[in-house]
Amino acid sequence: MKIVKPSVDLLFVTPNSAQLIESAGRTCYKSEDLITEDSADKFVKMIGKRGHVSVIEHAYATFRFITDRGITHEIVRHRLASYSQESTRYCNYSKEKFGREISVVMPSWFRDPLLEQVRRRWVSACTGAEAAYFDLIDSGAPPQIARSVLPTCLKTEIVMTANFREWGWFLLKRLPPAAHPDIRPLAFEVWKHLVGECAPVFEMAEIRDIAYEYIDTLEGGR
Repeated sequence: MKIVKPSVDLLFVTPNSAQLIESAGRTCYKSEDLITEDSADKFVKMIGKRGHVSVIEHAYATFRFITDRGITHEIVRHRLASYSQESTRYCNYSKEKFGREISVVMPSWFRDPLLEQVRRRWVSACTGAEAAYFDLIDSGAPPQIARSVLPTCLKTEIVMTANFREWGWFLLKRLPPAAHPDIRPLAFEVWKHLVGECAPVFEMAEIRDIAYEYIDTLEGGR
């Protein structure tokens, strides 16, 4: 059994997204003549303050998450998105390309010295699930049957594509303190990528405040 760390990779983002949003938005007012080389950021901030956030839906981003299947159950609740996820029906983890072992995701509490006994029991439970899975495979069960004994912490990969408005909603729900402690670091990585790509959208006050609050919880703060 392999224990892996969760991660987030930006696969694609709409190029020149602020400029695209400005071009689309100014169509409403037929004010394209006001577009300049540096007018996009100001325009996007303006529509954000006015609540005209439908305009930011013209820009998209695609991320690949490596996380556990429990967390992906939360991710896919964001319905205005497209998903492609590693399938336990078709992936046979006894095969060489998977190292003939299952992979589980390291939870956020794993390094806590106060939870040593919990950690040992967690590892033991995962190892037992792996043994049961391979026993079923060796008995002739196809992966879609054997998967029923796999743990919720099983590592999975999921690709999510959504427009900027939906990513903003994702951050508002998955980055605050009330969110699951294992999804918050993923959401923060999404925010770091997106604020670098289109700061006028992802530094809107509500999103920015939640992101900075999360930063303050990290060791050393901001």
